[in-house]
Amino acid sequence: MLVAVACERTTAQTATADPAPDLVLSGDVTGAQSKTYFEVPFKVPSGKHRISVDFRYTAREQRSVLDLGIADPMRFRGASGGNKSHFTISETDATPSYLPGAIVPGTWRLLISVPNMRPHVVSHYTAEIRFDARSEETGFADRPLAISKRWYRGDLHMHTAHSDGSCLSQSGREVPCPLFLTVQTAAARGLDFIAITDHNTDSQFDDIRELQPFYDRLLLIPGREMTTFHGHFNVFGVTQFLDWRVSPGRHSLNEVLRDALAKGGLASVNHAQAPEGEDCMGCGWAPAADADMGLFSAVEVINYGVIMFSSANYWDSQLREGHRLAAVGGSDNHNATTPPGEPGSIGWPTTVIEADELSVAAILSGIRSGRTFVDLTASRDKTVDFAAASGGASARMGETLQVAENAKIQVNIHAVAVPGSTAHLYVDGVESSATPTMHLEGADADVTTTLTAAPGRHWLRVVVRDDAEKDQLISSPLYINFAGK
Repeated sequence: MLVAVACERTTAQTATADPAPDLVLSGDVTGAQSKTYFEVPFKVPSGKHRISVDFRYTAREQRSVLDLGIADPMRFRGASGGNKSHFTISETDATPSYLPGAIVPGTWRLLISVPNMRPHVVSHYTAEIRFDARSEETGFADRPLAISKRWYRGDLHMHTAHSDGSCLSQSGREVPCPLFLTVQTAAARGLDFIAITDHNTDSQFDDIRELQPFYDRLLLIPGREMTTFHGHFNVFGVTQFLDWRVSPGRHSLNEVLRDALAKGGLASVNHAQAPEGEDCMGCGWAPAADADMGLFSAVEVINYGVIMFSSANYWDSQLREGHRLAAVGGSDNHNATTPPGEPGSIGWPTTVIEADELSVAAILSGIRSGRTFVDLTASRDKTVDFAAASGGASARMGETLQVAENAKIQVNIHAVAVPGSTAHLYVDGVESSATPTMHLEGADADVTTTLTAAPGRHWLRVVVRDDAEKDQLISSPLYINFAGK
């Protein structure tokens, strides 16, 4: 007996991580059906790009066994037997045992096998069907990998065989570098999260969905590098197709960005000040004049793909225009076996993000909130944070402080694991001549300085340098008199 129940979603339900199912299929299996197969049909509407299934049944304690598979209107899409009670299938990725591909509208069928059912036993099954589940669109982990508010460390720019990543094979030939090596290396280096950002493709997501359950201390964030003729940018938190082809008569950059944001993504400008030319076509950032930089949340301030170079001047130019953009970094790794410290080595530099937990949503929220800094030393313990106060109000890095003209602003900088280093306060992109170099004594250091507020809008940021005057840590800005919070 089969019962199919269509479930209407409410606005409140769609806002939850696990909304009510769109469809519930249920029925009873009797002992007479032991060692048989049967199908449970259900309708998939047009316009869907992901199906997620949760399957359960009773009488397991009586050794009842129901095995699961699925077929679309045209072909078999996989079978997981009895080893998975949940699976998802989309255009770009699928739970292992299942095939990714277009979600064809029409009649799909659950394929149920009955290896064992005792003669007088009845087992009741339920299959919950969800379409376009957002929780599975934006990440691959079914729960946060850590639950604590702290600084998490990762690499937000890397490439594999799914674009132009390469490494040496067992016999020493240069071959496309398999994605698992990137993940394995990142885990071995103690990173908390990575985003594999292959160029303009989404084929990497199927591999990542297979690997995430095993790497349960390393968050794998969906990412891709949108490679246009006039600059590159990363999009994080989207598994759906994004059309990168920015050109007259096809798509504007703003249209591509709005599509990414509508699908839950976050965009970050890559290597904005990279040399432009035939050796790196489109690498320098030169978008059309009407590009809306307010659609971006971050700038890759440090890139170490060939040499470690900064795009801080571009970053400051956008902050000067009033855009709130967090600092991130990226190794731009193209070879997972590159030794630590060499150009393009995984985790070098490290992007450090304060987040409430280790999940895609929390990490992206940390970037949007500007709670980030870049660690050029790829350490596991160095941190920098700072706050400002004036007239009874205060703000932390990433936040906005509203200040009256000529008011005093007290800035407190807190740095960990950088003894003997110096903190340098930048105002509007320039190291402030009004504040002396601040020496950081001890493993846990606090230093304070005072500024006088000039008229208008300003931003502060901090650079920590070692005793050789080499940059170690670069903070995101704290905003003075910017619009918004």
